[in-house]
Amino acid sequence: MASVSLQNLYKFYGGAVVVEDVNLMVEQGEFVVLLGPSGCGKTTTLRMVAGFVQPNGGRILIGGEDVTYVAPRLRYVGMVFQNYALFPNMTVAENIAFGLRQRRVPRADAAKRVAELLDLIQLPGRGDNAVGALSGGQQQRVALARALAVSPRVLLMDEPLGALDVRLREDMQLELTRIQRRLGITTILVTHDQHEAMTLADRIVVMSDGRIQQIGTPDHVYYNPCNRFVAEFVGRNNVLSGRVEATRGDEALIALRGGTRIRVPAKKAVAAGEQVDVTIRPQHMLISDTPAGDPDTITGLVEEHRFLGNVVHYSIRLPSDDVVLVESPAETAPPALGTGVSLTWRKDHALLFDARGQALHGG
Repeated sequence: MASVSLQNLYKFYGGAVVVEDVNLMVEQGEFVVLLGPSGCGKTTTLRMVAGFVQPNGGRILIGGEDVTYVAPRLRYVGMVFQNYALFPNMTVAENIAFGLRQRRVPRADAAKRVAELLDLIQLPGRGDNAVGALSGGQQQRVALARALAVSPRVLLMDEPLGALDVRLREDMQLELTRIQRRLGITTILVTHDQHEAMTLADRIVVMSDGRIQQIGTPDHVYYNPCNRFVAEFVGRNNVLSGRVEATRGDEALIALRGGTRIRVPAKKAVAAGEQVDVTIRPQHMLISDTPAGDPDTITGLVEEHRFLGNVVHYSIRLPSDDVVLVESPAETAPPALGTGVSLTWRKDHALLFDARGQALHGG
């Protein structure tokens, strides 16, 4: 197992910068997830680590060794692709043993290694099966076993669960976590799925427009986004725009569009008159009987509600004509459509961002 260090990494095609000044240290045995929308540079970054793409600037170190221009096969990394990339004319065992044969591992040793990996991926005795006879989840496990067969120093995975249905995807997330923890292998995984990133990662690296926006544990990134992009991309968020009317200590009084005023924590300097955005997550907004006019309350009309099993989603139209999403437990009786309601929240659940989208709440 080995650490991975990306230092001032750049990649551009023609005049388009795809990856810009990426700096990241992945510790030995750590599970890091690169998270971001399509085209943000996360897959290009992963492929540069694998050696499939050459950077235009910066360095890549694996285990302290500079491998920036080393051939992929000499980096000793394992790669798992979204489409599995299994050989349909080979059996399960032959697919797993492919890399071992390339390295001319003795047949008996290869067979032993394949048997160990079949046990690890919970497919014992299935080595003689055709890969086409396996389910999608089983094929993905075989692809993982093939990547692990050569005992790589680092495991790289590019949207490995993207082709699976929701239930199978969730099951495979647990499988990946179990296998990675058991082996203790340094792992970098790329995904655009926030839930997947939160489930798998020791740390999440949020990317946008080729740059790293924030690095942190799942709970830190979720509760302390460093900018508005992270706040909106990692989980749902309601965004309320307004203007700073006054400040007192580490708190700002915000006049929202439509005239409502709310108090929001502000741990960084903010001036009266400044345009700001306030974000509050749907599950942190509570439908309340608090009277209108309370400084920590907004009012609106119930425009829609959707029953989703354990929760109900309410669309509430505010006096500003903005619509916010409120998530409430399904046990409570839903207010009728068109009903006027008050919304409250715990003060520290409201996060403040300046006009450039940078956090003012200290995250």
